[in-house]
Amino acid sequence: MRKLTSPIPMALVWALLTPGLTLAQGPSYLRPDLPTRMPEPSTDLVLPVREAPLNLVPPSAAVRLAPQLALECYQRKLQAQAQFLAEYSAATTIHAELPSSSQQGDFELRRHYTAPNTLKFTAVKYSGDGFVKSNVITRLLQSEVDHVAKGESALTAISPDNYKFNYKGAEQENNQPVYVFEVKPRQKRPGLFKGKIYLDAYTGALRRAEGVIVKSPSFWVKKIEFVQEYADFGTFTFPVHMHSVASTRLVGQAVVDVTIRDYTPTSLTELTYGLLGGFGPPQGK
Repeated sequence: MRKLTSPIPMALVWALLTPGLTLAQGPSYLRPDLPTRMPEPSTDLVLPVREAPLNLVPPSAAVRLAPQLALECYQRKLQAQAQFLAEYSAATTIHAELPSSSQQGDFELRRHYTAPNTLKFTAVKYSGDGFVKSNVITRLLQSEVDHVAKGESALTAISPDNYKFNYKGAEQENNQPVYVFEVKPRQKRPGLFKGKIYLDAYTGALRRAEGVIVKSPSFWVKKIEFVQEYADFGTFTFPVHMHSVASTRLVGQAVVDVTIRDYTPTSLTELTYGLLGGFGPPQGK
């Protein structure tokens, strides 16, 4: 982390893959008939019959994919999510501690993201040391909001533009087969990391990312290590937990755990139908 009197860089870690934060990334299984933007109001507008939300999972999801195909599906899924995710809300809990001074705090919040560049937090409850709240957690949240507002997701996305991928083998993650890829950044800049990603062997969905940030954004931060876990909510994939440890020059280690749950995502298609009244064409015509 940075010197605790300035914004700390944990948000750069958290911003690596969250949509709107960093899930930035059309394939054969994307349906071309769904709108990519809201249509202009028109009295002559005839809506199609409302269908199920966009399916981002390949039709052959029950079949184990080849590692390279899983990687391609992952990249396509991220591209589709960046295109079709309109907004989401979720509950967030942050636990931060400074082991050397035995200071810690827990902050419960609600987060709401609206594509493409708006992230807002609403405080629910805080308990713990005031120093941790104001100099660690609050600065982390502000850094995350700023990262989204600046539209910097593409700069830290786990994509071929930013990383080289090297297949390392198959493992089990929560009793499910995953493919492990080593990732190395193409450039050494803040927000990029060297480590591994774990992809679902059946869908290519991201399940875990872990590693070390390759360039500290501050002189006061010597090293940042992290592990981030992901889960599917409907057709979208979101981070559900991040554990990070930053070695600083002033306060020793700073440990942060972020848990996000109860995602309620809205696709652009659903938002469009909702704004237009949710009606399809008259039946029988």
